[in-house]
Amino acid sequence: MKRSGVQPGDIGMVLLTHLHGDHFGGLPFLILDAQFSRRQQPLLVVGPPTVETRIDASMENLFPNSSKTQRRFALEFVELLDGQRSEIGGVGVTPFTVEHFSGAPSYALRVEYGDKIVVYSGDTEWTENLIRAAAGSDLFICEAYYFEKKVRYHLDYRTLSENLGRISSKRIILTHMSDDILKRGADVGLEMAYDGMIVTVS
Repeated sequence: MKRSGVQPGDIGMVLLTHLHGDHFGGLPFLILDAQFSRRQQPLLVVGPPTVETRIDASMENLFPNSSKTQRRFALEFVELLDGQRSEIGGVGVTPFTVEHFSGAPSYALRVEYGDKIVVYSGDTEWTENLIRAAAGSDLFICEAYYFEKKVRYHLDYRTLSENLGRISSKRIILTHMSDDILKRGADVGLEMAYDGMIVTVS
């Protein structure tokens, strides 16, 4: 973030789709950076049930006693429940359960801010809830782990492309891609995310 000119202290809210390390493992470092940089504004972490417990445990594993340190800023947690829209800090968030084991519910998240709707699939194999979550959205950020190989709990590009006519989103960007799909980028008919990518939602 810092290399890209994004100041961690400017981030007021973090939304988590599920509780796997590659999706929330950076949070202990964000929290510690906030402490050392003398952050004062609250940091809100929104995610599935047990999100606070899992993050506290991660902090203790990485930096013993760090979860118990008195902070200069408020660290607040909000748990999301399947299908229930929450209004959090002026942002509407609706979770849709998806097919991905993580020790807690895994969600696709539909995020409404102003007149824009952004949806993130999180990690999941194909589920009809992706159609429901992405309906009428301005941007759908979707996993495509392999090009066509079927792997439990993950989505492949071939399956996604077969269902594109049912997904009513203005724009789709692929993410969470393995080498298998990255090396076949010329065969992919959708945008592919890359590190440091800046997206304008219009």
